[in-house]
Parts: sequence; C-alpha cells; structure tokens
Amino acid sequence: MLKDIDFKKVEDTAMAIIPEEDGDELVWNAYLINTGDSVIRSVLVNSKGYGEIEEKTVRTSSLRQFFEFIDAGSSVKVEEIREELLILNNEFWVSFSKDGYLFDKKYVFVIDSLRDEHFIQVPVLQKKGVLIK
Repeated sequence: MLKDIDFKKVEDTAMAIIPEEDGDELVWNAYLINTGDSVIRSVLVNSKGYGEIEEKTVRTSSLRQFFEFIDAGSSVKVEEIREELLILNNEFWVSFSKDGYLFDKKYVFVIDSLRDEHFIQVPVLQKKGVLIK
C-alpha cells in the first residue's frame, strides 16, 4: 500500500537556467545539477512550458531526455530554451535512481522568474543564473 512506501526527500539535485552567449546571440540553457557526493543513475527529465498569452492557454510539446548517469558534483545540459518561451512557466520533472531508491521531483520556473534580480552564482557551473533546489 502507498502508506508502506518509504518516500525519500530529494536533497542533492537542482535545476538551473542560465543565460549564455552563443556567438552574438544570448541563449537560455537549462541544466540539471548533481550537488551530492554520489552518482545518480537512470535520470529521466520531462520538460514542458505552459501558461496564458493574450487570454489563450499555451502549451509547448513535452520533451524527454535520458541520461545514464550524472557524476557527483557535476551537471548536464538538459535543453536550450528559446527566448519567446521565457514568458511561460517552464517545468522539469526529474526522476532518477540513487543508492537503490527511486527519486522524483518537479522544478517549475514560474513566469517572470528568469530576471536579473533572481540570479545567483550557480554551484558546480560557477555561472550566474536562476537556481531551484
């Protein structure tokens, strides 16, 4: 039964969206960061955007990425987010295996959260961006 399952809290992963220059262009890249001391395995990231624009409900297609593992203290680039999608909620649902347990967590960058005043120094990447733990 559901009450018998030991749900463990996700503590050692984070999502970050970082503006980076690509030649003359500014791109927004989403990264999954393993801040823990051990590798995470079988990492599945499901991402989508949603919100309302001019009173119309807008949804992007869902993207799924699989990473066999992410080493301790490292990160992987999940996707590039186009500038016009920054006005939507950007959701990342992450599932992974660690120490024999299955973990999952949802990270949502809400509308208007990707602004300079929310930027911090992102651990592991050592770049300025928005981080959700």
